[in-house]
Amino acid sequence: MTTTMPDPVDGDALVLRVVEAIGDIDASVWDGLADTVSVRSLNPFVRHAFLKSLEDSGSVGRKAGWLPQHLVLETAGGRILAVVPAYLKGHSQGEYVFDHGWADAFERAGGRYYPKLQISVPFTPATGPRLLVGRDEGPLRLALCESVKAYVGQTGVSSAHATFLDSNDVSAMEGDDYLHRTDQQFHFFNRGYGSYDNFLETLSSRKRKTLRRERRDALGDGITIDRLTGPDLTEAVWDSFFAFYMDTGSRKWGRPYLNRRFFSLLGERMGDSVVLVMARRDGRYIAGALNMVGANRIYGRYWGCLEEHPFLHFEVCYNQAIDYAIEHGLEVVEAGAQGEHKLARGYEPVTTHSAHYIANDGLRDAVARYLARERREVEHTQAILAKHHTPFRRGDLQGD
Repeated sequence: MTTTMPDPVDGDALVLRVVEAIGDIDASVWDGLADTVSVRSLNPFVRHAFLKSLEDSGSVGRKAGWLPQHLVLETAGGRILAVVPAYLKGHSQGEYVFDHGWADAFERAGGRYYPKLQISVPFTPATGPRLLVGRDEGPLRLALCESVKAYVGQTGVSSAHATFLDSNDVSAMEGDDYLHRTDQQFHFFNRGYGSYDNFLETLSSRKRKTLRRERRDALGDGITIDRLTGPDLTEAVWDSFFAFYMDTGSRKWGRPYLNRRFFSLLGERMGDSVVLVMARRDGRYIAGALNMVGANRIYGRYWGCLEEHPFLHFEVCYNQAIDYAIEHGLEVVEAGAQGEHKLARGYEPVTTHSAHYIANDGLRDAVARYLARERREVEHTQAILAKHHTPFRRGDLQGD
């Protein structure tokens, strides 16, 4: 599919092109558009290497129900100005922003909800840029918003959904055409702590003692922790971690989203951005968590284990990520979707954002009414959690 539209700056024609394999776009061009001078810089999940690893491994593709439809905005001469990671989908799995109810209601009314366009990083509930425009701070981002609408109109899909948006993209997609949705996650904010103990001093005495006891108990029974990155990520290490991932994925989702080859490609192409936290006992790895590191934050992604030990999950997934952030001067730990249990461990409620363009007037109006109520509920819940359920001493700074 190709279409033309006016340049938002000087009125010259721009071309919107759909690319079905990210390998057909030069990596340096893509990454240049994904990189900015803001906190969005070097988000690991929108890097060409990450998205290409998903495609090359077969974790993303037609069989997986994530058909790449990357949107490319370029000049008539073929110079790429902006891109959008996008996928045509016949289901709503692996998104972490749930629209199953919308699909059911529309189809009961005689509509066809699938296929839809998903603007996101597959299987990754991490906030980041979706309208990749380099250092342009306005016109091209708005042109991409119009491009998404043009795709929906020309292909006949029901809708387009842009999830886990950063603040710049939220601002661009606000308005009557795009519906704004909010949800909640829990992040840790490093306020210049010199050590984990320094962080603990900001907590109430009871919470501080609890966390110290949990960490001590988690590392009992001869368990030690290794942090692996770069050349440490051998195939044997990935074999161990993949066994953990498959165990957790099979229990939580029924079918894990990622295959073994993806992790090899990730280590090969982005090993310096990976921090694999592995728990060892009696000479073998028994549990692990995969983290990705960006410019100013660390993202917790996958966890699994072959042995159950008290508090080991909290240690490997949450405490070790906090340790790493403090040691390396990172500002934020994003620990994935959901999980109010993270509050007791120093994580704080934050709002996540998505934007939805729905072609059908009736469905759009119904969803708009629902989202208005949902936003109020999210805001109310977040205020209560921030005020009454974080472990910080009363009067200490909370939230960002």
